Amino acid sequence: MSDSAQYPIPQGQLALGGPVARPEPGTLAIRGDVAHIALATRYLVPHYVVPQVIEVARGPVPILLAMDAASEPVAMLGQGDSFEALDITSNWVWGACGPDGPSGYVARTAFDI
Repeated sequence: MSDSAQYPIPQGQLALGGPVARPEPGTLAIRGDVAHIALATRYLVPHYVVPQVIEVARGPVPILLAMDAASEPVAMLGQGDSFEALDITSNWVWGACGPDGPSGYVARTAFDI
């Protein structure tokens, strides 16, 4: 794993001025429980994460909409590409290519983590 991506931490109280449209799955790096720190001023979720930039060791590999190998791919990552990891489980890494996406799940076996 490499260093954290360089995103500023928002200062002051975070608040929304009204309803916001829910982004399409696979676009912004946001789920119901967590979002990329760069989205903190635009979306309210319980937790924000400063991503860890990791490199694809074994590619090409798809970014998937769900933690299921049969899920719809939203993009492809090649060997050596960077991916901003926001949540790592035993089998999957959820993250994005940046705060504005694409976002989704990548098999953990694609990374040396």
